[in-house]
Amino acid sequence: MLDPRLTVSRDGTIAIVTFNRPERRNAFDLSMWRGLQTVMEQLSADDDLRCVVLRGAGDKAFCAGADIGAFAAERGTDEREAEYAHVLDESMQSIRLCQHPVVAMIMGYCLGGGAGIATMCDFRVGGESMRMGITARNLGVWYPYAEIDPIITLAGSGVASEMLIEGRIFTGREAYEKGLLSRLVADDQVEAESLGLARRIAEGAPLSARYHKAAIRRLRGALPVTREEEAATSGFTKTEDFQNACRSFMAKQKPVFRGR
Repeated sequence: MLDPRLTVSRDGTIAIVTFNRPERRNAFDLSMWRGLQTVMEQLSADDDLRCVVLRGAGDKAFCAGADIGAFAAERGTDEREAEYAHVLDESMQSIRLCQHPVVAMIMGYCLGGGAGIATMCDFRVGGESMRMGITARNLGVWYPYAEIDPIITLAGSGVASEMLIEGRIFTGREAYEKGLLSRLVADDQVEAESLGLARRIAEGAPLSARYHKAAIRRLRGALPVTREEEAATSGFTKTEDFQNACRSFMAKQKPVFRGR
């Protein structure tokens, strides 16, 4: 059953997927990650489609990433963390492997897993006041290999270091100048530009678009991440830093990291 916080609408041969959890800045819990994979795989199998648009409900956030408040229940044991990591990876890959071009319509916050979703897309349209970044360093979280890869492909290892190690949160202008956005427009033009882009894609030959998307992915030449490497990224859940950071987040306090 599809998670009700993920809605799909159609505009001709364009599918629009909305992350509908505005009270949490459209943050994802495990059910939503599962649901996104299901939605993307269903849309990819629909040969009548020509483009998919991903967006957040409202104009305050595209997606603020994973729901930290759900971490204790969803990632509290080794088994649960391994399952979560697998579901997250499959969800992200379902965007990258969708046969149709995918456009991210970005308004407001695009953080953590939200930035991961956006960089898995083929096009990213953002507004001037949007904010993009990865807050892993604030929680002692280790960002997965598969989500780091598109950042390096788009913007280089230097920008990846700024995001992951320094923890920079970029303005829309900075994100565009660093190569993380395809288009930067005024806030009130994000929806029109994103849908206009999707319609231009839909007007073209769909088989050509699908071939070129697959060819671009193939020619990037990235080696697949091994299961051992993927499993290693979940080790952060055993650290004192992560557990302390989660408690501090829920208490609205700044965490103190001790490196253990």
